[in-house]
Amino acid sequence: MAETLRIGGACGFWGEAPHATAQLLAGGVDVLVYDYLAEITMSLLARAKARDPGAGYAPDFVTDAVTPNLIEIAKSGVKLLSNAGGMNPAACANAVRAAIDAAGLSLRVAVVEGDDLMSRAEEYAGVSEMFSGAAMPQRDKIASMNAYLGALPVVAALRAGANIVITGRCADSALTLAACMWRFDWGPGSYDLLAAGSLAGHLLECGPQATGGNFTDWEAAGDLARIGYPIAEVAEDGSILLTKPQGTTGTVTRASVCEQMLYEIGDPRAYLLPDVICDFSRVVLLQAGPDRVSLTGARGRPPTGQLKVCATYQDGYRGGMVFQMNGRNAGRKARAFAQAGLDRARARLRDMGAPDFTETALEAFGGHPGQGDYQEIAFKAAVRHPDARAVGLFLKELTGTALATPPGLHFFTGAGRPKPTPVVALFSFLIEAADITCRVTLDEDELAFAPGLPSPPRETLEPAPQPPAPETGGEQATVPLEQLAWARSGDKGDSASIGVIARHPDALPRIWAGLSAEVIAQLFEPELRGEVQRYYLPGSHAMNIVMTQVLGGGGIASLRNDPQGKSFAQRLLSLSIAVPASLIHRMEGVAE
Repeated sequence: MAETLRIGGACGFWGEAPHATAQLLAGGVDVLVYDYLAEITMSLLARAKARDPGAGYAPDFVTDAVTPNLIEIAKSGVKLLSNAGGMNPAACANAVRAAIDAAGLSLRVAVVEGDDLMSRAEEYAGVSEMFSGAAMPQRDKIASMNAYLGALPVVAALRAGANIVITGRCADSALTLAACMWRFDWGPGSYDLLAAGSLAGHLLECGPQATGGNFTDWEAAGDLARIGYPIAEVAEDGSILLTKPQGTTGTVTRASVCEQMLYEIGDPRAYLLPDVICDFSRVVLLQAGPDRVSLTGARGRPPTGQLKVCATYQDGYRGGMVFQMNGRNAGRKARAFAQAGLDRARARLRDMGAPDFTETALEAFGGHPGQGDYQEIAFKAAVRHPDARAVGLFLKELTGTALATPPGLHFFTGAGRPKPTPVVALFSFLIEAADITCRVTLDEDELAFAPGLPSPPRETLEPAPQPPAPETGGEQATVPLEQLAWARSGDKGDSASIGVIARHPDALPRIWAGLSAEVIAQLFEPELRGEVQRYYLPGSHAMNIVMTQVLGGGGIASLRNDPQGKSFAQRLLSLSIAVPASLIHRMEGVAE
């Protein structure tokens, strides 16, 4: 039987539940990977480091993941790879070493540095944002500037004997890829294998999202409190089998795993990573047993030779509140209340000679119709302004209007009036990989490290595949898309993507035809400012939809109720699609 490497995905974001490490250790793994970082997380860690030079990392890795499990980690020989170092990998490593010493153990800790470019920010003052073309913000507004590193520095640390490797910013999947390259001695030019290792990392990087979390058919996951975290069994030939610890809840099916494969990848034929350009369009997923899914067919090409850099910067302030309204014409009453607060605040700004708000958002969501004209609705009112005092003025006037409101206003709060918060915006750009100097240390000893930087050949891709023409003729039926497909959505900056997987292969041509760019644009017309792109994945009978300029800036920069597009898939699944009645009959009895 071919050797396999069992890698557990123990963390998908800073703040996730702390029990995954113990669960995966009990389930039997060789390596644990932890992804703590998002773009906004970097800005938060940068501010923490500015206040305390010993801070700036994710302390949960030390207190929740490592310290309670150190004896089992040492006993089993499991390797731990984590980007918990954030803005201060060395301080994170020192905290881990202190915990190891306190436990009377001997484990070697390595640190990867070089992603933090704040000291070189002036060098990049003239670059443009890679998506919007905007100019680089002023230096005094920038909170963080980090390049996405690849797998090779982590491989060097593992080859030198590290038990625990702590990095700053790296590609989310790079930790898993590094483990595979170390164990199987994959070279930096074995691009198909690198793509497979990156696919395994992409499946693990969001924790239980591959095992029933955030899944369209979420009922199949059972008791979410006991959901199992993912384990990728990777073979030397790059084949992957995804599973979870026995005795846990959740579900591992072609659908749950494919939702995660499509999550936030953009063009599936050109998923750009520091070490490889991945093509997941022809990946085939097969149910290999209960809670076991095999994946084969990932392909890779040479990397671009460039690295993505994400800077975060302060872009004014925002503030708002969510309140409820009920009764007759609840939506109209809620908007009248919010507009009154906004009008009062604007009048005060004019009296002071201050500029107007740069952006406002009055947004209704939810709603429960009752008997007759009775309704219940939630409503959000929010503003942005360069000056925190102007935002505070709006919040004061909004709450101060509460006695002059239409009837039915109510809300829950335990901390008084909301307060203005800084807007942290994202600025992304590309640099040459050769511009980065990585430093790898193992227990304070610096390791010799010289990553290879291949010159990618010019390649001409074949035309993008297109699905076959849909069936025509016969009796037609109109059904919700959810009856035909699974879907999941996510974000990249101000863009949103929705992966759609056909429940039956024969349904994909109809789904593709029904979800035209025009139909999608119309559905998201209130938000969409950019374009709609569609990509076909013949291997998984799926499509990926990418919408640009649809999230109001995205993340903390957005005033939207859903600034990361997490609910977009649910909106799409509510659309009706016309299909042959014979297809519905073929789909009956097909289960995942």
